[in-house]
Order: sequence, then structure tokens, then C-alpha cells
Amino acid sequence: MTTTTRGRIKIERSAKRVRGYLGGQPVVDSAQPVLVWEKLYYPTYYFPVTDVQAELVPDGTAHSPSRGEAVTYTVVSGDHRAKTAALRYPDSPIEELRDLVRFEWDAIDAWFEEDEEVFVHPRDPNTRIDILASSKHVRIEVEGVTVAESTSPRLLFETGLPVRYYLPKTHVRMDLLEHTDTVTHCPYKGAAEYWAVRAGDSLHADLAWSYRAPVPESQKVMGLISFYNEKVDIFVDGVLQERPKSPFG
Repeated sequence: MTTTTRGRIKIERSAKRVRGYLGGQPVVDSAQPVLVWEKLYYPTYYFPVTDVQAELVPDGTAHSPSRGEAVTYTVVSGDHRAKTAALRYPDSPIEELRDLVRFEWDAIDAWFEEDEEVFVHPRDPNTRIDILASSKHVRIEVEGVTVAESTSPRLLFETGLPVRYYLPKTHVRMDLLEHTDTVTHCPYKGAAEYWAVRAGDSLHADLAWSYRAPVPESQKVMGLISFYNEKVDIFVDGVLQERPKSPFG
């Protein structure tokens, strides 16, 4: 893999085979996708025009300060049409992008890296997750009320994010938690369910979450509960931890 940076845009070639499907038909099948960091926290895939299998019908234009003027396309796959679901920068000041096509991730029904389905966004090759068993004493407080306490947490270290403390449900005051309808998806961990936490007369929405069926690389946190460090008080071996700043704060 090679990585280049053009201004604020990082570009890296991937060795993965990547496929996208719309209406049960492949719209792209590429053994040479390109990862482009349009945003700080995760990349998106661009594909050689020759790897696109769907019909692309021009339907408008778009502008990016860094990537230039784009042509947008309706993606036609059999009887399915996804408007403004693809774009291309044919005259981009970034030469590497000129012969590539990007698809709107959510406009395509399913994405696969090799033969594994991927959700939310492409996996960042620079992101790593380590899950370690620990004997640290972890106590969680919400408005002065202890809602969880354990000496057998699992610590999840994820690149760019604060450490997360995952505790067994038997060590959590489940009587203070109220299950919500919120569900989020992570390409590295899977689908998470959420709980609100009641402390005194206040109900704090979606402070805690758990992965009932995590992806294989995150099986160690299956069924355990974690709380947002950014929104609760966490004591580790008796020491109150500083609330971190993150996109989830």
C-alpha cells in the first residue's frame, strides 16, 4: 500500500477486494480501491471507473474546496435507481482522484470487504482495537449515585478514543437502567443497544451501551456494559478520572 497526502486529503491504496450491491446486483467490484480521508475520523472508498458495473447517469454537480468540481450521478442497477449516489472529480486538482468514482455509502444496500459485510463506513487501516482483561477497581457514578462497580472489567483501547471500561451486567445496577430504542453501528464492534440511567429524579438518556453480538474481533466485550467516560464519573482504583474530550462528549 502507498499513502500520499494532498493538502488536507490523505490517500491510501488498499489491497482489499471491495464490492457494493444495490438491488441485489453489484454496482462496483474492485481489487484496487483507494481510501480517501475526506473527514478526519474515517476514510471513504474511491474506485477506478473501470471497476464500476452499474450504469451512472449524470444528474448534477457538486463542489469541494479541496477536491474541486464534481459530476454527480444516479446509480442504475436493474430496476433500482439511487439518485445522486455517486460522484467523480474529472478535473480535480488532486490528480489521483480524476479517474475514480465515489459512492454514497448509505445509498448502496450492502458493502463487502473481501467476503465480510462492512457497516457504517470503511474500516480505517490505521485504527486498532485491543481488549484486555483487568483487575482494576472501576466504579461508575452518575450524579453521585454508584451505578456500577467491578474488579474484573474489560478495557477496550481504540485508536483515537478514550479507553472504555466494560463491566459484567452482574456488577451493574440494572434496576437503575432503562433500555432505550437507540441502536448504533460500529464497523469494528458491531451493533450496540443502549440504556438510559436514572439517578435521583433525573433520567440520563443513552449513557450506557452493550454489544449483544459483536463482530469476531470484539467478542471479548459481548454482553458487557460500558458507560460514556465523557458523561459520567469514573473512579479507577479510587482515583476520579478526568472526563475526556471526544466526538462523543
